Amino acid sequence: GKKGIIFGVSNKRGIAYAIAQSLYDQGAEIGFTYAGEIMEPRVRPLAEEMNSKLIMSCDVTNESEIEAVFKEYKKVYGKIDFIVHAVAFANKEDLTGDFLNVSKEGWDLALNVSAYSLVAITRAAKPLLNENGSIVTVSYLGGEKFVPNYNIMAVAKAALECTTRYLASDLGPLGIRVNALSAGPVRTLSFKGISGADILYKINAARAPMKRNITLEEVGGAGLYLCSDLSSGVSGETHHVDCGMHSIGISKEDARIVGYDPDQDA
Repeated sequence: GKKGIIFGVSNKRGIAYAIAQSLYDQGAEIGFTYAGEIMEPRVRPLAEEMNSKLIMSCDVTNESEIEAVFKEYKKVYGKIDFIVHAVAFANKEDLTGDFLNVSKEGWDLALNVSAYSLVAITRAAKPLLNENGSIVTVSYLGGEKFVPNYNIMAVAKAALECTTRYLASDLGPLGIRVNALSAGPVRTLSFKGISGADILYKINAARAPMKRNITLEEVGGAGLYLCSDLSSGVSGETHHVDCGMHSIGISKEDARIVGYDPDQDA
C-alpha cells in the first residue's frame, strides 16, 4: 500500500532494481526515473513490469528536472512514503591510479551527481513526504575506509553518508527518516567500473566474517526494511549489508602473512 519513487534503476543486475523488486513484491507502487533518452529503452520495460504509472527522464544535476518529476508524481500518486536514491557517477579515469591525480572537474562531477543530488531530491520532495516517510540512499565501505581505486567515489560516498545524517536531523521532527544502505561488493555494472573490481570481490569474500559476498536479493531485502515501517525507529544510520566486512580491522589472513597463525594454540 505504500507509494514512492526510485532514482537510479538502469538494469536488472543493479542494486536499485533489487530494491525496487523487493518493494514491488510486497505491494508497493513505484515511480521510476531514468538518466536521459539513452537509458529509457533499458528502464521503461523494467518499470512497466512493475506496473509503474510514472516513468520519467531526470538529470539529477538539473533541479528544474527534479522539480518536474515531483510535480508529475503529485498528479499520479499524491503523497510519498519512500524515496530510493541510487545515483552515482564518476569519470572512469578517476576510478583508477593515484587519488592525488583527480581533477577539479572530476571532483565536482562526482560529488554533484553522487551526493548533492540527494539534497536536491529531498528538498523538492519534502512537501509531498508523508509522516513516517523514508529516504534511503546507497553507499559503499569505500566512503569509510580506504579501498584501492575507489578514489573520488570514496569521497563522494563519505559526503553522501554525512548528508544523510544532516538530512535526518532536518526531517526528523516531521517523522521522516533518512538512512544509507552500504552494500558490499556485488557484480553490478557499476561495481565493474572500478579498476580491479574482481580482485576486490575476492578479497571481500576472503576477509569478511561470513566468508562470502552478498547477493542482490540480500541488498533488496535491506532496502525493503529501510523503506518500511519495520525500521520506524531508525534514522541517520549507515546500514551495512556486506557479510560483516565493515567490522574487520586485521583479519586472520593478514596475521598469517606475517607468520602468525591465530588458530594455533600459543
